[in-house]
Amino acid sequence: MTKAVYDVVIIGGGPGGLSAALYAARGRLKTLVIEEKTQMGGQCATTSELENYPGIIDTGPGLSNKFYDHAKKFGAEFLKDRVIGFTIATDGFHKNIQLKNNGEVITKSIIIATGTKPRIIGIPGEEEFKGRGVSYCATCDADFYEDLDVVVVGSGNTAVEESVFLTKVVNQVNLVVIHEEGKLDADKIAQEQAFANPKINFIWNSTIAAIEGDELVESVQLKNIKTGELTKLETPGVFMFVGTVPQTDWLKGKFPLNQWGYINVDEKQETEVAGVFAVGDVCDKFLRQVVTATGDGATAAVAALQYIEQEEYWQEHVLGADKPVLAVFWSPLQAESTALMPEIEAFAQEHDFKIVPVDASRNKRLAERYQIKELPTIVGLTKGKENIRLTKPQKSNFEELL
Repeated sequence: MTKAVYDVVIIGGGPGGLSAALYAARGRLKTLVIEEKTQMGGQCATTSELENYPGIIDTGPGLSNKFYDHAKKFGAEFLKDRVIGFTIATDGFHKNIQLKNNGEVITKSIIIATGTKPRIIGIPGEEEFKGRGVSYCATCDADFYEDLDVVVVGSGNTAVEESVFLTKVVNQVNLVVIHEEGKLDADKIAQEQAFANPKINFIWNSTIAAIEGDELVESVQLKNIKTGELTKLETPGVFMFVGTVPQTDWLKGKFPLNQWGYINVDEKQETEVAGVFAVGDVCDKFLRQVVTATGDGATAAVAALQYIEQEEYWQEHVLGADKPVLAVFWSPLQAESTALMPEIEAFAQEHDFKIVPVDASRNKRLAERYQIKELPTIVGLTKGKENIRLTKPQKSNFEELL
């Protein structure tokens, strides 16, 4: 039985991935979202309150469910599994995605939306007490500490906002901040909310040196970074919010990543590998927010549609043509190109060549594949193989194409 071939497979079900699924499915692309967790939404689904998504004031899980329902409405399919790698088929077009539990999926394009995960500091006790007093998600675990005193580590938006959320459940939040008194990395509104909250106790110029306990967390060792003094603070719970790292371990050594493990993309969210796109927090970008991830997803889906249309046309009408093809790389904005087109069209008709114009300013990927350096350039192909090339051709040397 022939396997179904998807137009686009989206790896990751966060805001970027679900936005891409919505746009792709609505564009009539056969779309599959692969997410290893049961709950869709990525980090958004672990955020207690979302106040900066335009027009929507909701919880993270609430908004994530709306994203999922919207994509599903237009026909996006969903599969719970983990992607362990992918390869490019010999035709350069199809991609084979390897899964942990369900074999392999074939697709024409891929959108990577694996996001980030909480950064592990690596202090003594952090790994040992993970899930037994050490947490990276306030929404998930706040109820375990009702009316108790907890510790939060960090000073960015996530740490501050989740501290405010925790005060609705716990007795007191001890927020450990590495900076001088009064300095937080969160935005102004989040800072104001935290400073005005009587249940948040700030511990400035400090870090956690160790997390201690027996079966469960019982205390932390606080270290003053100025004096080096160590003090013990009893607590049953430690929430770590000290940044994130990209979830690209499965790509290392097999796919282009920058020095920090993030994926570089162009204005269409396309990576260095043709037909493979990336969206959301996994990209090297200025702002990592739900709203920017959804914009990435929309862009990538439309770009994937364009890629598929161009590639399918090229596969059928150029590489699969039964007679010689003249691929004319040109630009409608260049005088030399516009002057050439009528002349080359007449020549091709006279000698029974098929002509395929390629606007190199719009199809940069194809121009790069054929290493087009100057325009106009004519590439002669027979059964997909290049046999002649004319750069900046004149009518006088068209005969060379014969």
